[in-house]
Amino acid sequence: MKIATFNVNGVNGRLSVLLRWLAQTQPDVVCLQELKSPDDRFPVREIEKAGYGAIWHGQKSWNGVAILARDITPIETRRGLPGDPDDSHSRYIEAAVGGVLIGSLYVPNGNPAPGPKFDYKLRWFARLHSYAAELLQAKVPAVLVGDFNVMPTDLDVYAPERWRDDALFRPEVREAYQRLLEQGWTDALRTLHPGERIYTFWKYFRNAFARDAGLRIDHFLLSPTLADRLIGAQVDREARSWEKASDHAPVWIEIADV
Repeated sequence: MKIATFNVNGVNGRLSVLLRWLAQTQPDVVCLQELKSPDDRFPVREIEKAGYGAIWHGQKSWNGVAILARDITPIETRRGLPGDPDDSHSRYIEAAVGGVLIGSLYVPNGNPAPGPKFDYKLRWFARLHSYAAELLQAKVPAVLVGDFNVMPTDLDVYAPERWRDDALFRPEVREAYQRLLEQGWTDALRTLHPGERIYTFWKYFRNAFARDAGLRIDHFLLSPTLADRLIGAQVDREARSWEKASDHAPVWIEIADV
């Protein structure tokens, strides 16, 4: 099974990029973030025409997550991260596909830090810790995938010294990510590429992509039973160079069948 994640940075404005990438790569499952679209404007017809069933959790102008599955409709199991019934942000959706539980997530950015937005990010991570522990206790094949808005180590950012005070790189956020690994989750991309400088995001300005001044902020965290089946993980960098591209590149993993 090939599972991908793609922060599309506006699903309608970059629909041609998404459809082109789907046609070229044909992943089995795709997790999308930053739809920036209300539910009623999600381009379900175009995605179904491309051969994918979909579930989505949209929000006007901001956030939004979705899960696509080739030739089938994902079986939705959760909409919204538990722990705060007053949280109106569309940042988590979960489905069962092919015997795997897949959570598509978009962690808050948190800037400026310190401040209320950073506090919200840390609270969101705390809720994720609690729910991730429940998933591990259930001992089901599970993956938490998407834009975590954190560079876990110095290897994941082109110029660490410039990012020390940023909400994506502050020690509190890196520690929050590390606690997920300590729970028993496996960082798929880093496991298969332990020493490589691999990026998934490049800003639009200052020629960042051409200079390869990037960040690794899109991650796959695998439960132990799924980590044993990991056989591939890569970034589709080419898609970042296309016209009207997102500032993120798609990332994918491959899981062996049982």
